[in-house]
Amino acid sequence: MRLMLLAIVLFLLASTAFAQIAVSVNDNKVMLDNGTVKVVPNAPPDTLSVIDLKSTPPRVVSEIPVPGSVVGPPFSVAITPDEGLALVTAAMKVDPSDPTKQVADNRLSVVDLRANPPQVIATLEAGKGAAGVSINRQGNLALVANRSEGTVSVYSIHGRTVTPAGKVTLGDEKTGVSHAAITPDGKMALVSRDGDDRISVLSIEGTKVEHTKRDLNAGLGPTASTSAARATSRSSPTSDAVRATPTPRA
Repeated sequence: MRLMLLAIVLFLLASTAFAQIAVSVNDNKVMLDNGTVKVVPNAPPDTLSVIDLKSTPPRVVSEIPVPGSVVGPPFSVAITPDEGLALVTAAMKVDPSDPTKQVADNRLSVVDLRANPPQVIATLEAGKGAAGVSINRQGNLALVANRSEGTVSVYSIHGRTVTPAGKVTLGDEKTGVSHAAITPDGKMALVSRDGDDRISVLSIEGTKVEHTKRDLNAGLGPTASTSAARATSRSSPTSDAVRATPTPRA
C-alpha cells in the first residue's frame, strides 16, 4: 500500500462560509510493505494536488511536483487567508548516499495557488524534519515545527513574499516538536512535542516569537494542535487523525 496522502487543508472561498477546495501533498517516495515503510526505487516526485470539492464526486483540478513527506502530523501544508499561497513542508527525503533510506529534510516550499497551473515560487530553509506548518488569521506570520532538531521556525508573509524571521529553540532532537497552532488573536501558539509528551506555549508580538517557558503536560505523544488548541495523542482513540472543521470567514 502506497503512503500517498500527507495532508489535506480545507479553505474558504469569499462566496461561501464553507470549504470548496482541498489541497493535498502526496508522498510518492515511500510505500508500506507488510507494515514496514520502504523507500520506492526510482520514485516519481512528490506532488501537490488541488481538489475541487464542488464537483460530485470531487475531482483533482491541478497537480504539480512539490517536496513533501508522510512523516509527522497531517498539518504539513497551510494556506494563507486570501487563498493566494500554500506553504508545504518536507520532513524527510531520500538519502543521497543511500537511496534505500530516508534522512531529515528542511525545505519549505511556497506555492502560488493563483497561477494556472499553481507553481512553486520559492524554496526556503526551515529546520531538520520540518513538519507541521501554521499561518495566522492575519496572514502575515507562519510557524514551522522542526521535529528533528527541537525548534520552531518563524516566517513573515507580505503578499507573495515569505521571509525567514527567526527560530525558537524548545529542546533537542528528542523533543519531537510536531506542530505549532496559533490562537485566533495571533498572540500565542501551542506547540505539540511528541518526544516528551508536552505542549509548549509561545508568545507572539509581530514577528517576535518567544518561548514563555510554560510547558503543559499532555497525553502520550501529542502530535498536532488546531487553532482551537486541541491536541491528539497516541493514547487517544482518534490518534491516527486530526480533523479541521471549516468555519465561517470572520
